[in-house]
Amino acid sequence: MDSIKITMHDGSIKEIQKSDPEYLSTLRHSCSHVLAQAIKRLYPEAKLAIGPSIADGFYYDIDFAEPVSESDFEKIETEMRKIIKEDLRIEYFTLSRDEAIKLMKEKDEPYKVELIEDLPEGELISFFRQGEFTDLCAGPHLQSTRAVGKAFKLQSIAGAYWRGSEKNKMLTRIYGTAFDTKEALEEYLHMMEEAKKRDHRKLGRELKLFMFNEAGPGFPFFLPNGMIVKNTLIDYWRQIHHRDGYVEVSTPIILNRKLWETSGHWDHYKENMYTTVIDDEDYAVKPMNCPGGVLVYQSEPRSYRDLPLRIGELGIVHRHEKSGQLHGLFRVRCFTQDDAHIFMTPDQITDEILGVIRMIDEVYSLFGFKYFVELSTRPENSMGSDEDWEMAENGLKAALEKAGIDYILNEGDGAFYGPKIDFHLIDAIGRDWQCGTIQLDFQLPQRFELEYMGADGEKHRPIMIHRVLFGSIERFIGILTEHFAGAFPTWVAPVQVKLLPVSDKFMGYAEEVASELDRAGIRVEVDKRSEKLGWKIREAQKEKVPYMLVVGEKDMNDRTVSVRSRKQGDEGACALPEFMDRIKKEIAEKKN
Repeated sequence: MDSIKITMHDGSIKEIQKSDPEYLSTLRHSCSHVLAQAIKRLYPEAKLAIGPSIADGFYYDIDFAEPVSESDFEKIETEMRKIIKEDLRIEYFTLSRDEAIKLMKEKDEPYKVELIEDLPEGELISFFRQGEFTDLCAGPHLQSTRAVGKAFKLQSIAGAYWRGSEKNKMLTRIYGTAFDTKEALEEYLHMMEEAKKRDHRKLGRELKLFMFNEAGPGFPFFLPNGMIVKNTLIDYWRQIHHRDGYVEVSTPIILNRKLWETSGHWDHYKENMYTTVIDDEDYAVKPMNCPGGVLVYQSEPRSYRDLPLRIGELGIVHRHEKSGQLHGLFRVRCFTQDDAHIFMTPDQITDEILGVIRMIDEVYSLFGFKYFVELSTRPENSMGSDEDWEMAENGLKAALEKAGIDYILNEGDGAFYGPKIDFHLIDAIGRDWQCGTIQLDFQLPQRFELEYMGADGEKHRPIMIHRVLFGSIERFIGILTEHFAGAFPTWVAPVQVKLLPVSDKFMGYAEEVASELDRAGIRVEVDKRSEKLGWKIREAQKEKVPYMLVVGEKDMNDRTVSVRSRKQGDEGACALPEFMDRIKKEIAEKKN
């Protein structure tokens, strides 16, 4: 069957194709209700909170009266399979607000009561019922539990504060996933296993790239190896920006409240900002670099001949993220944003956006990433006139169309000051990550009264582009670590060559070779440990070093090195100059 009927939020029946993304979302939502019903059968004292479908599955937040762990999943899944086999009809009905509250109180579901009490009076409240189980829900749902099928899996348990507030009780969140076929489920679970192996937090520890400490939750510490990766990316960033006519600046980390009020961040973003008081005046630690970039533009008179003005900044920003949302380098409270702000005339919009698109494409292609593009339009919480927003959105559309890029329209997800183009790169195991973005802004130039002298001798208002390539340097390093499973390309690798002397007798020759490599700008280490060669090779492989050079008596006598590469294994003896030419070319060409 290629189509299936689902029950919508208003009780109407809709027929959709199984290829429609709405089908998988509905399947998973229905599976979350099967999970909740199984929980109530097995743990009658448990109180239910919310259970939505999410990008790769579903979850349900539950207040258990007794400890529950992943070891209980088999028992819960068995009960879920029984419910699915019972083929219970999933029925939609509504109640008045008072009736809904009464029903949930009778069922002793305080979290549901709280949710209902927050809904507007006078509205009918929707529920879905399957057998003895009834849940407050807006839908949509499949029409029976049997339609959920057998391709589901409970995956993990986490803590989650009720309504995301640390002031509320910590609930137990059970994550699961569901698919239309067992084959699709198995493929997904295989990808998840691969993702665990590639987890940048695990590899970050093993490869000594970065660390976290309870002295600063969410604030990463970069270790020497990690700093090499970070600085290599920054060096590349500076190289391509210099080539493309950008100037680099650095703006203060702390600026006063008045600036953030003028920019609109104080009204639209205050809950994510860290604040302090200096000389009895309110200040904020910058969550974004853009107001500083505006002040740089404003620091001297500008003419149309100065435009476009491309200002780049590797700015350290701080954003308040809730502790439950922190996740390695992917979600931190302090990071380096590879920002640029382009100030331009209206007729330069398309060319400047095309220039940024080319730069983003160059960067992602370098690392072997494919990507797709979203165009996000005006959100509800926005500032500026309808005319400005229409002009900005049309400017982005025109650039994408001129570049020949297909895009997904993401209604209402733009920044509060302007629409944006988001670039979602796809990694080695098929996951997508939103990194690069281009945001067109008519608002900040108006709010800060920016001007330039036009060819007509009159003052005009510039238009501003906000854009990032990596997004956050820290997050991009996390993505690269998982994409390459820690085996970075030679030009990025913290250690590019490891010298492995067969015994201490050849240590002097190993040091001599290492010195020559170091003088040539190649990152090299000598394994000086008194261990067997096989052990040293295995250790270097664990460290994911691109090249190992074994040196023994014949190598020393012939002035050669025995090359072992990460990709090819044992490659045999090679004259040192020949090897150096090879690796220098590989680094210069930035090969993956």
